[in-house]
Amino acid sequence: MTEPHVADSHDLIRVHGARENNLKDVSIEIPKRRLTVFTGVSGSGKSSLVFDTIAAESQRLINETYSAFLQGFMPNNARPEVDVLDGLTTAITVDQQRMGSDPRSTVGTATDANAMLRILFSRLGKPHIGPPAAYSFNVASVSASGGFTIDRGADKTKTEKVSFSRTGGMCTHCEGRGKVSDIDLTQLFDDSKSLSEDPFTIPTYTGDGWVVRVIAESGFFDKEKPIRKYTKKERHDFLYREPTKVKINGVNLTYEGLIPKLQKTFLSKDRESMQPHIRAFVDRAVTFARCPDCDGTRLSELARSSKIGKINIADACAMEIRDLAEWARGLKEPSVAPLLAKLRHTLDSFVEIGLGYLSLDRASGTLSGGEAQRTKMIRHLGSSLTDVTYVFDEPTIGLHPHDIQRMNNLLLRLRDKGNTVLVVEHKPETIAIADHVVDLGPGAGTAGGTVCFEGTLAGLRKSDTVTGRHLDDRATLKDTVRKATGTLAIRGAGANNLQDVDVDIPLGVLTVVTGVAGSGKSSLVHGSIPSDEGVVSVDQTPIRGSRRSNPATYTGLADPIRKAFAKANGVKPALFSANSEGACPTCNGAGVIYTDLAIMQSVATTCEDCEGKRFDASVLEYHLGGRDISEVLAMSVTEAEEFFRAGEARIPAAHKIVERMADVGLGYLTLGQPLTTLSGGERQRLKLATHMGDKGGVYVLDEPTTGLHLADVQQLLGLLDRLVDSGKSVIVIEHHQAVMAHADWIIDLGPGAGHDGGRIVFEGTPADLVADGSTLTGEHLAAYVGG
Repeated sequence: MTEPHVADSHDLIRVHGARENNLKDVSIEIPKRRLTVFTGVSGSGKSSLVFDTIAAESQRLINETYSAFLQGFMPNNARPEVDVLDGLTTAITVDQQRMGSDPRSTVGTATDANAMLRILFSRLGKPHIGPPAAYSFNVASVSASGGFTIDRGADKTKTEKVSFSRTGGMCTHCEGRGKVSDIDLTQLFDDSKSLSEDPFTIPTYTGDGWVVRVIAESGFFDKEKPIRKYTKKERHDFLYREPTKVKINGVNLTYEGLIPKLQKTFLSKDRESMQPHIRAFVDRAVTFARCPDCDGTRLSELARSSKIGKINIADACAMEIRDLAEWARGLKEPSVAPLLAKLRHTLDSFVEIGLGYLSLDRASGTLSGGEAQRTKMIRHLGSSLTDVTYVFDEPTIGLHPHDIQRMNNLLLRLRDKGNTVLVVEHKPETIAIADHVVDLGPGAGTAGGTVCFEGTLAGLRKSDTVTGRHLDDRATLKDTVRKATGTLAIRGAGANNLQDVDVDIPLGVLTVVTGVAGSGKSSLVHGSIPSDEGVVSVDQTPIRGSRRSNPATYTGLADPIRKAFAKANGVKPALFSANSEGACPTCNGAGVIYTDLAIMQSVATTCEDCEGKRFDASVLEYHLGGRDISEVLAMSVTEAEEFFRAGEARIPAAHKIVERMADVGLGYLTLGQPLTTLSGGERQRLKLATHMGDKGGVYVLDEPTTGLHLADVQQLLGLLDRLVDSGKSVIVIEHHQAVMAHADWIIDLGPGAGHDGGRIVFEGTPADLVADGSTLTGEHLAAYVGG
């Protein structure tokens, strides 16, 4: 028998001494060319090991193969905190991050399908209108002409005329956005007031701010004259004047009319990426309507005039992708055969991955986290690469139990081609297909960061880990359900794929809206329930924050703490902010000092002056309840709950906030922990805790189990029960069977996705849904509670 070749001995990824984030000297060996699932409670260190250690080091090593010049343009990631990383291969990460929410970014532009369609129409479209750019809503038509003088020496010159033109497909009215905005002036200012009386109701437009000072002292207006008494010229200057240089207190500044200024500062951004108070203002002041010139297609009339058969590029992009794939299969043109083959493969990949119900003109910012992740997977399906490490972050997120099997098959296909597949996952259905399971824990945050188990699924079941104990958890149907106290009537709902839906949503109970991905759940709930004062909506948009943001600043907890410190010590609240007057002058309140080493990774060292506490030494001399501000921010939520409850440090407003954080299972987080170190599940629950403080009678939650471990789901169900028992109405969009089984009322949409969905296929109690068994949801719920 021949000895195995030495090259075949590299069949493991070895990690020794990993200490990234909360990992505690983790050492582990992961088999290559196998499917390994990493599980554990939310915040146990799964992403720290898989993404921040293995995938990050692979990416860093690949970047180092480029020249120093090219490395200067790349992110210079630091080497992870780990002693040895051996046996790495090229890592491709597919995470849950939402796709760019630029108004001009669509499913088509994000996957190159749009680029292929543009080339196709530029070759086969009749009439021929120009190159591929002529069909792009991101390219404007421009033309220019002029002349230049050529010096030929000996006083000889020659003038030549030149002209330039480019045909683009952008609609000139909406500038390729598909929507136009109209502004309600009554929401911008009180026209009965003068400029000296602080008339503005726009965020950041305060009386003593520079924005208002530029308007008031521009010299174009009488500061004491009410706005409603302005002359026609004054009103035009106030609202629409072009940018004009003005001098105020000896400083050169630019004055611009209110409307164009607002369009540049607020309306040019995508709504989803705005801060909550800015978004509330935009919702109040601005109405978005379909562009009347292009009918929402974003394209110019010229681009829409060119057709293949009876279809123009706007029609093609508006089709559901599965219908577009059929249309593309019907095109037989040898001159573009390679292009058609590539286009068909891309469109078929959408269908295969369960996204055939989308259209290419769907704005990418409106995709859910699960849809965005699967869209990113498109380019990897059918790839000829092997021996690659694919890293997935909860690929089943947003999937109905019916769709999970399809995702599992895709993961297995990637593995069977000779790739290493690493998956961070909570769903038992995906853990079940693993060749190797790694369970981290036992708890979250500082209570986690160790490997509790590694081995097979059968071994995990027998282990006494949190995941092992909860792996076969099954919810039971409730014996009695709560009775509705009223109904929220929805009539004739037709948003997106909804087909004139009439439904009564019961109030005063826990209602779960379910159905396969793309069946119309979000369209029904977010598109039909009025977002008035009484409705608190918690959607899937991720919380944003820099290294300076932490749970205290995000939840609003920092404000009452700063005020209490200021009151107890007779000083200003700003002193107790590390981003303001109280910051350590050496590190500017960051707690660390970064040394930029050009193409080498930046080095972060703890600030020697403040020892990482972020505050100036003089600020730490002020105390509340025997603690300084840095010690309070170093407390866990559980400690803070006790600290703010009674005694000198009793702060009712702060106690309420930390109580809500403990309610959602975040008792282990420290108040000053940077948001950048929180896991996806922790961020979701932190957002939920923040919104629980909002005033409202109806709570709308979009997949609150995202990123939650099986053990965490029970805590969430308890929280939902407490909300309902306190007199609230809770409406949840959810795929998790444990939440369905716990509901008082279920509304099931379907029967399929896209134009095959958009109808109510069942409404009633969970027990009735299981007994009925005629819908996909009913089948899977019956198997779950009976399993």
